[in-house]
Amino acid sequence: MPPKQRPHGSASKSKSRQRTDQSTNKRLVYLGGAVGVVILSAFFAWLLVGGGTEDAEAKARTALEAAGCELKAAKAVPNVGTHEDFPDPDATSPKWNTDPPTTGPHYGETLIFGAYDEPVQLGRVLHNLEHGGAYILYGKDVSEATVEQLRSFYDDHERGTILAPYPKLGNQVALGAWVVTDEQLAANQRGQGFLATCESFDEKAFAGFMDAFQFRGPERFPADSLLPGGN
Repeated sequence: MPPKQRPHGSASKSKSRQRTDQSTNKRLVYLGGAVGVVILSAFFAWLLVGGGTEDAEAKARTALEAAGCELKAAKAVPNVGTHEDFPDPDATSPKWNTDPPTTGPHYGETLIFGAYDEPVQLGRVLHNLEHGGAYILYGKDVSEATVEQLRSFYDDHERGTILAPYPKLGNQVALGAWVVTDEQLAANQRGQGFLATCESFDEKAFAGFMDAFQFRGPERFPADSLLPGGN
């Protein structure tokens, strides 16, 4: 019986290349599928968070107005530039265009983030807002029950938040933040101050404000660095 012929070397290599090409094609298909899943996941996540900051702002406004709050946006007032121009943290500035202030001249040092039982120095608080912080201030006629609600809310939003009395608000609560969009930040613009005033506490509305406006200041610090007891 004649010996069986062995496959020629080139034919063996051709089959090997075919197997390699098939394996490569499978890997590309799997990789393409994985990339597609990632893209779809990112898209649906984008939808879930409201489609971006503009939608977040719109949702915040809707929630605040539904809760009977008033939301104002005021063009940022330029800083005065040096520490000496605003030497007293207890001072006020005629350039501030909201009350309580949300942008403008401020003291060279920040306030320690936290919950306070006494009024705080707004000249310092503005510097906190410049770093991306936000405040919750309440007037002298706000009930103790509402103050307790504010303290509980603060406990869930400690990062980058200041809670304190501001007697002249009377029966109102004020939320404030200094906001600069990414485009404004790239153009070295100072953005806007956002101030919400409310006569009662509404968790959805307050959370909407924080989600939309906190951590977006002109001199942004990482949110994890704006902790209670720090600045």
